[in-house]
Amino acid sequence: MEQEIDSFIRFLAVERGLSENYQLSTRRSLTEFAAWCGSARGITNAREVTLPLISEYLGVRKRSGLSASSIKLIVVALKIFFRFLANKGALERDPSETLTLPRIERYLPETLNELQVEQLIESVETKPPLGLRNRAMIELLYASGLRISELANARLENFDSNERILRVTGKGNKMRLVPVGQKACNALATYVSMERPKLVKRRTGSEIFLSWRGMKLTTARIWQIVKECARRSGLEANIYPHLLRHSFATHLLSNGADLRIIQEMLGHADISTTQVYTHVDQQRLKAVHHKFHPRA
Repeated sequence: MEQEIDSFIRFLAVERGLSENYQLSTRRSLTEFAAWCGSARGITNAREVTLPLISEYLGVRKRSGLSASSIKLIVVALKIFFRFLANKGALERDPSETLTLPRIERYLPETLNELQVEQLIESVETKPPLGLRNRAMIELLYASGLRISELANARLENFDSNERILRVTGKGNKMRLVPVGQKACNALATYVSMERPKLVKRRTGSEIFLSWRGMKLTTARIWQIVKECARRSGLEANIYPHLLRHSFATHLLSNGADLRIIQEMLGHADISTTQVYTHVDQQRLKAVHHKFHPRA
């Protein structure tokens, strides 16, 4: 089964153009399943896999304490893997064809209100070393609703300061254009002209945001920077990069933006993913009504 997994991962990379993180996650799920098949049932060939066997494995993982969302990822990986094998004739029949995805309770995303975002951004000091960079990063996360990986990979040649547009590569290597607000543009321009040149080294690439060593920032380091800035802001909320993306979408919606436009700016493949923000906005409206209406 290992060779078939290798072949499938190459298919995801070359034919489907899916991200490296997705490939790694899928490979992990399939490798763990193959290892269990071999150790628990002595099965090493995909042709011997049956639906009851897959169900038994999922039951084992569930009893071990794995969450429903993690099990769903395994189910998706198994379904697309066996469909791939069946389509190319390696299997007579797809054993996962009737396998259903576990139902997952959808939680409403956390958000900051507009005053909290303002407090966070304004609290970032620009005089200390790398202050201009940190301010520009947080401005851009909120102004354009970027994922943390999209911020890390943002490049100078993809930013048009005149049109205030940034071209980003999202999930599945899909390109999209996102608008950048005037304040974020100003913060970027100041950082790029005054601070970034001091960080450039011989091996520096064209990534916008750089470390002391002139290399692009990792997503882990960006996470730390946002947490550090949040701690200094005095806000009690648990602030992290994706919270600014949630806040970006919620504030657009509450101020009248069309849901389809928000979907396009966020890079969501399915409108149902974006629709969760309508529930957030409804919750906010209910809270305001309850607080201020005399007969609420």
